[in-house]
Amino acid sequence: MMKILKDHFDLEKNGTNIKTEFIGGATTFMTMAYIIFVNPAILSAPGGSNMDFSAVTAATCIAAAFATLMMGFIANYPIALAPGMGLNAFFSFVVCGKMGVPWQTALGIVFVSGVIFTLLSASRIRELIVNSIPHSLKLGSAAGIGLFIAFIGLKSAGFVVSDPNTFVTLGALSSAPTLLSFAGLIILITLSARKVKGAILISILITGIIGISFGMIEFKNIIGTADLSKTSFKLDIIDVFQLKYLAPILIFLFFDMFDTIGTLVGVGEQAGFIKDGKLPRGNRALVSDSVGTIVGSLLGTSTVTSYIESSAGISSGGRTGLANVFTSLFFITALLFVPLAEMFGGGYQVSENVFLYPVTAPALIVVGSLMMTNITKIQWSDITEAFPAFLTIILMPLTFSIAEGLAAGFVFYAFLKLVSGRSHEANWLVYGLSLILILRYIFL
Repeated sequence: MMKILKDHFDLEKNGTNIKTEFIGGATTFMTMAYIIFVNPAILSAPGGSNMDFSAVTAATCIAAAFATLMMGFIANYPIALAPGMGLNAFFSFVVCGKMGVPWQTALGIVFVSGVIFTLLSASRIRELIVNSIPHSLKLGSAAGIGLFIAFIGLKSAGFVVSDPNTFVTLGALSSAPTLLSFAGLIILITLSARKVKGAILISILITGIIGISFGMIEFKNIIGTADLSKTSFKLDIIDVFQLKYLAPILIFLFFDMFDTIGTLVGVGEQAGFIKDGKLPRGNRALVSDSVGTIVGSLLGTSTVTSYIESSAGISSGGRTGLANVFTSLFFITALLFVPLAEMFGGGYQVSENVFLYPVTAPALIVVGSLMMTNITKIQWSDITEAFPAFLTIILMPLTFSIAEGLAAGFVFYAFLKLVSGRSHEANWLVYGLSLILILRYIFL
């Protein structure tokens, strides 16, 4: 068995061994295991997709394990996958919440986007689409999603509440769930500042224990299983083929491609996988990602994507897909602790229509802040690059829609390049998409 593993993953050629790969896989799991708590909290939120918490938890674990294992065996990279942050918020609060799309249809939308991504990964069309998107809009989108996630986290913690006069205002900081969130935030940023691996997961567990100690969280079973049948194969694909669903399909597709390619390049550079500017077996990695999205939608979760947290496992020595095998085993083992995830990730009802998520909210705030790092790479001295990026960033949280922010960015990018006499700096696809978006606002 050991020889089979060594031969399949080329351990000697990559200068590693089974023990080192185990440590790398375990480290990666620790840094991204927070998704087991946060993803179901987002997808089960009232006013969002309102899916079954425990079923989504199981779907999250199985989808992550499957996609991570596929990446390991097919592409032989130590890059783990799971339902993506940002895209899960878009799924729950925008597609299901704001647009009023049933979660079954929303899963169908994710499925279709995954199928398209798989087909594009096998052709040069994917390259054409990715290369046509202005770099400043890619950077602005990442930062805008970060603000969007952080805003949801601030709202889920009770730090920010709605106000009829000023739209939003400071919440009741003295309330028990908000104080618990504040404690969790302090714990998380302290652990992060000290560069503790798995800081997000550790902070969630500590915050949950504090909540139990003060009677804010009801202690339930820690070990147990979930009824996956409540979400698995419940997706509605037939209803997806309507013009009104074209925008969310494209949003899921574009952001999955951006996120995946950005992660593969970033992690690949760090690990030294990039050769002559290209990632060997790159198409296999992309197919693993897109098929993971398809399987995730069948099980009952939003878009699955590659995780930048994999860099932690690589820093610990992981160099091959064997590290992913161990990460997958940890996700499968996590299926035994679904009640723990439900206990810590569930909502705290403070009024008839208001739910807070004091244990997981700090994770959203910090993850959102981390996604803002790309903002420094935008050419702020060039208004044709800066203003569209600014609109993308600011409109995502203010309109509570990733789609509207990205649409505004595209339209104004094309407009500014045209009026400045620099039309050649934008790909023809940018102008075509901008025209479609303008027509959409006029007629739809």
